[in-house]
Amino acid sequence: MTARVLVVDDSSTVRGYYTSILSKAGFTVDQAANGYEALEKSVEFDYDLFIVDINMPKMSGYELVRQLREDERGVRVPVVIISTEAKDSDRLEGYRAGANLFLVKPVRPERLLFLTKIISGVR
Repeated sequence: MTARVLVVDDSSTVRGYYTSILSKAGFTVDQAANGYEALEKSVEFDYDLFIVDINMPKMSGYELVRQLREDERGVRVPVVIISTEAKDSDRLEGYRAGANLFLVKPVRPERLLFLTKIISGVR
């Protein structure tokens, strides 16, 4: 079974970078440029993992995670926040919103792949 991942980041470069790494490893990867687009896709597809940036226009990553957790489907799906924000207060807010893991950019490809496999349950 191939895991399906939604990468949510306002930077097309970052989305492309994560998509390239995960696709080469066999993941099915979709992209969203903001929280609203991510919420629409979360209704359309069943995801095994969400990778979310914090600082995005229209809706922050924190708010997106909160809304995903309010939905019956999203409550079970692991969420990894990857952000340039590195303060303890940022991490705490991410975990309070419902994230399973908080990583600070930049994330090395091998680390992203390793942690994505673990948290999504792919061996």
